[in-house]
Amino acid sequence: MNQAALLNEHFVHAQPGGKLICRFDDTNPSKESQEFQDSILFDLKLMDVVPDVISYSSDYFKTMYELALKFIRAGKAFADDSELGKGDQDRRNRLPSKRRDLSIEETLNHFAEMKEGTAEGQRWCLRARIAYDHPNGTLRDPVIYRCNLQPHHRTGETWKIYPTYDFCAPVLDSLEGVTLTLRTNEYRDRNAQYEWMQRALGLRAVTIWDFSRMNFVRTVQSKRKLGRIVAQGRVWGWDDPRMPTIRGIMRRGMTVTALRDFILKQGPSRNILNLEWGALWAVNRKVIDPVAPRYTAIDVQDVVRCSVGGLAAKYSAQRPLHPKNLAVGTRLVTYPDDILIEQADAETFQVDEEITLMGWGNAFIRSIEKDEASGRVSTLDVELHLDGDFKKTKKKITWLASVPGEEPIALELHTFDFLITKDKLEPADDFKENLTPVTHTVVKAVTDREICEVQPGTTVQFERKGFFHFDGVDQDSGAMMFFDVPTGKT
Repeated sequence: MNQAALLNEHFVHAQPGGKLICRFDDTNPSKESQEFQDSILFDLKLMDVVPDVISYSSDYFKTMYELALKFIRAGKAFADDSELGKGDQDRRNRLPSKRRDLSIEETLNHFAEMKEGTAEGQRWCLRARIAYDHPNGTLRDPVIYRCNLQPHHRTGETWKIYPTYDFCAPVLDSLEGVTLTLRTNEYRDRNAQYEWMQRALGLRAVTIWDFSRMNFVRTVQSKRKLGRIVAQGRVWGWDDPRMPTIRGIMRRGMTVTALRDFILKQGPSRNILNLEWGALWAVNRKVIDPVAPRYTAIDVQDVVRCSVGGLAAKYSAQRPLHPKNLAVGTRLVTYPDDILIEQADAETFQVDEEITLMGWGNAFIRSIEKDEASGRVSTLDVELHLDGDFKKTKKKITWLASVPGEEPIALELHTFDFLITKDKLEPADDFKENLTPVTHTVVKAVTDREICEVQPGTTVQFERKGFFHFDGVDQDSGAMMFFDVPTGKT
């Protein structure tokens, strides 16, 4: 969820004259694309994170090439043509490459072949000469340049060789004036390598602070596995409300304010964090509850028509959209002699029982008609008792006006579940066996026409149902689609 972006932005603005750099490490043309970079910038914008500078590693390809030559001429790098996998195996076994003692001149020649992308050059890579038997595996002569003939989306076919992240990050952090780099602690072993690169090149040192990545229970952390879930059609895409992405959780109703507050509260801690999603959504509830307008939604499954007695005439009145925040506005509520209520409520009623019609007043149940075949309630008759005390009734129900010629608005209320069944996937776990079978359900409902004033991206509360985020109108059914917003309550 781009914890690093928010933490970096926080530290930048905590200091006068601070500057946030968003750098795209576009050093692998086989994997980079403009679409990917645009999506990152879009996510940053969603979080209200505005970089002061946007840069690209590709802007520095010539500079890094010249620094690689400096490495070679100083005897700090050598060309290697170890067979695929053999170099990694030797590093694990702390064995030197057969090319480790290659001369400077020979290495320069092979590096030139690599730069041209010749058949011979493609056989080689460039490795830093540090210590093949170092206890820290990242210092065992890491690869710093590789061949790749794939055209780069920004530089085209200008380059046939590209620096690795291990070489690029320490170099550009120093050159671009970075004073503090925040890195998740899976890079901790690489800190020594990062510092070695800067010392070996005589570059200004950069302070590193590594912190623990936030891990959430019942959440797929691997981008590769998430990609498989998307590819298999288990979700609608990377912005699906079930996905643990910025766009996913915001599409479900997460606010920037809550996300920022939650992440900054965790801080750049080095402790391993395995968090409950409920903790984040509880923070979000505190943000949306004071401002979310209130509406009524009635499930259409076996909806019950109810005749209201004791009403002199139908009337309408403006009512607050929020009982505790009048600034949210008002909506027009009609009080007619026919209303709709939910089957689940009607099934609990007894004749002559006193109930409360929320937002109206008390009423007595005078008659209950049931369908002989299904046993379900079909119609009700109630008699208003507006002088009754709502504090004394046990059942307080929602209702919707049924007025001829004023059709209610169709809704789809979507609810979602976690993608996996286990709190944490272990390395030995079969990923496919732990996928939740059903993660999405839809309930059809109706509400009054005042809901048409709500814009996509707005969170509302449907009374007695919870908070829902308006995603848009379904192109096939024409229904307004609302996604349930978790509140941190089980």
